[in-house]
Amino acid sequence: MFYCFLVKEEDRNFLRFLWFRDNDPSKDIVEYRMKVHVFGNSPSPAIAIYGLRKAAHLEGKEQDSEVQQFVERDFYVDDGLKSLPTVEAAVSLLKRTQTILARSNVRLHKIASNKREVMEAFPSQDYASDLKDLDLEKDNLPIQRSLGLNWDLKMDCFVFEVPDAGKPLTRRGVLSTINSLFDPLGFAAPVTINGKFILRDLTLGSIEWDSPLPQDMEDAWVAWRNSLQELRHLQIPRTYSEQSPSVAAYRELCVFSDASTKAIAAVAYLKLSYPERGNRVSFVMGKVKLAPLPEHTIPRLELCAAVLAVEVADLISSEMDMDLDAITFYTDSKVVLGYIHNRTRRFYVYVNNRVLRIRRSSQPEQWCYVRSDQNPADIATRSVSAECLANSPWLMGPRFLADSPSPPEQETFELVNPALDVDVRPKVTNMSTITVSKKLGSQRFSRFSSWQSLIRSIGRLIHIANAFHKPATNESSCPRSWHYCPAACSAENFSKAKTVILQAVQEETYATEIACIKSGKNLPKTSPLISLNPFIDNQGLLRIGGRISAAKLDQDEKNPLIIPGKHHVGALLVRHYHHQTQHQGRLLTEGAVRAAGLWVIGGKRLVNNILYHCVLCRKLRGHLQTQKMASLPADRMCTDPPFTNIGLDVFGPWSIHARRTRGGLAHDKRWAVIFTCLSVRAVHIEVIESLDTSSFINALRRFFALRGPVKEIRSDRGTNFIGVCKELQIPSNNDEKSVPKIPGRTWLLLDIQSPSCLPHGWLLGKNDRDGKEDTGLHVPSVRTHEINS
Repeated sequence: MFYCFLVKEEDRNFLRFLWFRDNDPSKDIVEYRMKVHVFGNSPSPAIAIYGLRKAAHLEGKEQDSEVQQFVERDFYVDDGLKSLPTVEAAVSLLKRTQTILARSNVRLHKIASNKREVMEAFPSQDYASDLKDLDLEKDNLPIQRSLGLNWDLKMDCFVFEVPDAGKPLTRRGVLSTINSLFDPLGFAAPVTINGKFILRDLTLGSIEWDSPLPQDMEDAWVAWRNSLQELRHLQIPRTYSEQSPSVAAYRELCVFSDASTKAIAAVAYLKLSYPERGNRVSFVMGKVKLAPLPEHTIPRLELCAAVLAVEVADLISSEMDMDLDAITFYTDSKVVLGYIHNRTRRFYVYVNNRVLRIRRSSQPEQWCYVRSDQNPADIATRSVSAECLANSPWLMGPRFLADSPSPPEQETFELVNPALDVDVRPKVTNMSTITVSKKLGSQRFSRFSSWQSLIRSIGRLIHIANAFHKPATNESSCPRSWHYCPAACSAENFSKAKTVILQAVQEETYATEIACIKSGKNLPKTSPLISLNPFIDNQGLLRIGGRISAAKLDQDEKNPLIIPGKHHVGALLVRHYHHQTQHQGRLLTEGAVRAAGLWVIGGKRLVNNILYHCVLCRKLRGHLQTQKMASLPADRMCTDPPFTNIGLDVFGPWSIHARRTRGGLAHDKRWAVIFTCLSVRAVHIEVIESLDTSSFINALRRFFALRGPVKEIRSDRGTNFIGVCKELQIPSNNDEKSVPKIPGRTWLLLDIQSPSCLPHGWLLGKNDRDGKEDTGLHVPSVRTHEINS
């Protein structure tokens, strides 16, 4: 089917391959491009499925919902499997699907059916490959392989293909044989699980992949492998019932689960109730898994089997085209039923997660109890031989299911010995004690974000309380409620509010210390106030003691109030005085707090914390953004010899003793030319007597004589530099038209204010400063002509 869909022309380069021209090995190898999607390419299946569904989707009146549903739900890649009630419906659906897909150049063929009438309605070229040469009137319909299953068209049943017994007796051969049994619906799951038991034992025994099996395991494996030949005689009807399930009066899905220390299993049956023929029970799907290691308790394994049962039910419900009237689950574990029906006790994580998964897909009323001898899932947990599978309840269903009413009677289950169950949490009784304080309570202060708002609120509260106690002199000053008092609040109330707040904070934080001081006892050694010699003043506030009580100072200076630094009020006070000092830093904030007569326990740490979280301080003291430096020029990164590319500048002047006169010494000025290598930053200095062009030319010639020729010279646009370029006829960028186009020495005159010249200007300026410092010229003094003197 992949060849039906073209690849976009711009994407064909990804599907190139090499092959002989004209498919002739004697010719050259050329490059080809695939124009269609090919096998082995990862996106090909997804593109083919999308293209097939898109071809079946039509718009407007031409839309056919049955064809669209057939292609979207009943196709797996390019294989479609559909069951219809009549021959006419099957032929009509196939022909309509062929017509719609043909519009997109997709051909629907390889048709196979258990009804000869359906096959006769199509030409032989549309038959499956093994049916094209078949005479439908005389020959029997062969076994057709569809979606990995073997379908006997004549008997209309599924049959098994047993793998070859010639594989080696090693762990690798065991795994290969087990995986060769393709059984997606679990028809032979009770038989194949025994092979998985053997493979697990081999894995736990640390046997190598290609090592021979131990004798005892080899005997067990050979016996089980030989018993698989009996599966060739196993036939499972394809249909659930002779009559269409759509005419049934009641359709119920019954799912059974069971577990043992070796395996967990779930099996589902479809129970159809017909008015005249009674109940019909048919196998739908079974699933068996090895029990997890390390070994769990039986109740936990039974709970895992119940989870497997709801997963099987969810899968069947999503894939079935018919509507189900009910889904019923059966288990032979009353412990699991108690878990599922429980609504009063709590479980530990393992059981709780699985109970939640079960309740997500089912209700407790859907779960019923079944005895172990009537549970068909019990067969898969113990494994059976292939010879006994055909007549076992695994494929036929339990006998009581056909005789039981639909739906079954609902039961309620309780937990089994919850006091002894290790997966049930013990009951815990909590007693809550609420103590109501008659005091103000400093925990309410945490609602305020500033010291001023706290003072105003408490002061207003004191004012209203006093107004209620005092007799009203006139009607306008009488308080109307706890929230409104028309009389003005005095400054005395705000001062009293500060005392009330600090009293509440100290009584809550230092209750033990206050009790010791009042009773005349010593403070505990672990108290944070033991080194402060605290005492209680006449207002009931804790203050710091000391030896300066006779000093002529205010009490706040001699004996500051003690404030707990870890309390919210302490943070409000520090933040208040930090704002008063205009965010001037830690020392000024600490000084303002001390000047206010407050001693904060752990004050330095609290002040640092307040300043660290202060938004304005972080903005004021934040680091300025810096500009990213540009890349260095190429001539500063080359590996040429020193002074191949140079930069030069003139610094000075400084005064020297030129000659003696009658009146003393005559002074003169000198300058210096500094030559800097741009790659290794080597420095050469030449002294000049003036700033004229001739003096600079002499210095330049001395430099060339000592250091050799240079390739490129860089400097600023000084008049003496420009004059040298013209006089010596050195090419420069001062006039681009006059620069000769020959290799050699070049002089670049830089505009230091230009951003592109900043790296060179910075280097020349730095070398000027370094040259002055090294020669001592940065200190004003009079020297001789020699620069090093």
